[in-house]
Amino acid sequence: MVYDFHLHTFYSDGELSPVELVRRAVERGYTALAITDHAGVGGVHELIRRLQADREIIERYWPIKVVIGVELTHLPPESIFEAANLAREAGAELIVLHGETPVEPVLPGTVHAGIVSGVVDLIGHPGLIGEEEARLAREYDVFFELSARRGHSLTNGHVAKLAQAYGVKLVVNSDGHSPDDLLTADFQRLVARGAGVPESLLADVLTNWPEELLQRALSRRR
Repeated sequence: MVYDFHLHTFYSDGELSPVELVRRAVERGYTALAITDHAGVGGVHELIRRLQADREIIERYWPIKVVIGVELTHLPPESIFEAANLAREAGAELIVLHGETPVEPVLPGTVHAGIVSGVVDLIGHPGLIGEEEARLAREYDVFFELSARRGHSLTNGHVAKLAQAYGVKLVVNSDGHSPDDLLTADFQRLVARGAGVPESLLADVLTNWPEELLQRALSRRR
């Protein structure tokens, strides 16, 4: 089984349509995925409406759960609460925040603002976060991502270490933009182990916590 809560389509900077992305994911053995195209505040209602229409067809015929979300990307930290609430009102079932990855110029304070917004569910590629962010993520029940994407994955070990120290829930995501980015169960396990996740925690990181995040998102369906 593969759960992947961070994928992009041609509605932002991905290569595939939502339907083709999901079809390829089904062939890879995916159980559930979230389409989380990049978003700010403009166009988020239209984006979610289009994805809802595609999902209706997908889930009617294929054995996979599709979560409709957004990835709030490169926003001023002060605007994250507003943008996240707008996305939620538009129908986003999962809100991912583009974290402070070391390979992109994300503003300092982004992760902190996302966590304390109380609306963000998952921090994508959190970067070199501190103990305060980890403590708050546990308090606000915000998940951290271990990224399979080149560059973003540089800080996976740091993220995993802090998450384990403070009891933050982890998931492994692809941040997929192309067909080759889609995960397999074996590669997902490799990413987790490479980040320092012990064998005893793999069932939580690869199955139990992703299932919890999935059920959270599904509870928001309209």
